[in-house]
Amino acid sequence: MEGMRYKFIGKPYLYSSTNDVGGWTIVPFPKALSKEIRDNFKHLEEGWGRMRITAKIGNSEWQTSIWYDTKQGTYFLPLKAVIRKKEKIICGQEVNIVILI
Repeated sequence: MEGMRYKFIGKPYLYSSTNDVGGWTIVPFPKALSKEIRDNFKHLEEGWGRMRITAKIGNSEWQTSIWYDTKQGTYFLPLKAVIRKKEKIICGQEVNIVILI
């Protein structure tokens, strides 16, 4: 992993915009970290506050995007099912995360 590296511990949860539709498993960033990233890298954001990054949890490393939520003032990292399964991640569990911008 090369570039600006950030580490944090987060707790994934299931996010859904409606009760009858499945949703995304996401991990919110700590707000102070989100502010630091946004202050330094907002110019890299694409539509809807999306920013391409490399993420690493355990032995899994993948290319993905994070999204900035203006209502909550934080970025969110979506966790694909394949990553959750491989790393045995469940909602509410603390997860060590490394991202590279």
